[in-house]
Amino acid sequence: QVQPVESGGGLVQAGGSLRLSCAASGRTFSSKAMGWFRQAPGKEREFVAAISGSGGKVLYADSVKGRFTISRDNAKNTVYLQMNSLKPEDTAAYYCAADRDDLISFIPRAYGYWGQGTQVTVSS
Repeated sequence: QVQPVESGGGLVQAGGSLRLSCAASGRTFSSKAMGWFRQAPGKEREFVAAISGSGGKVLYADSVKGRFTISRDNAKNTVYLQMNSLKPEDTAAYYCAADRDDLISFIPRAYGYWGQGTQVTVSS
């Protein structure tokens, strides 16, 4: 079992950067794909990025491609989301999730373990 805990959210001006971290407990961390999702008020949860257990495969939503970078450090059981060139529409609660296996996916139900979320607010 993997329990993710997010950190690093905050308030930033448009064009700025933030790095989110997701620390996950459990000895099987390196064998699980990890994903980042976000949810704005009144909207459905949407996929942001995902990374395979080894870090060799990544997947991004079109809306963040070229601006966000997902990475992981298996020695630290941590996944990162580097967010650059932030826009007001990136404002949302960001959630880290652990897949039930090592198959990266953009589908929320593929992920069995979720963190509590961290708020990112981008001002214009």
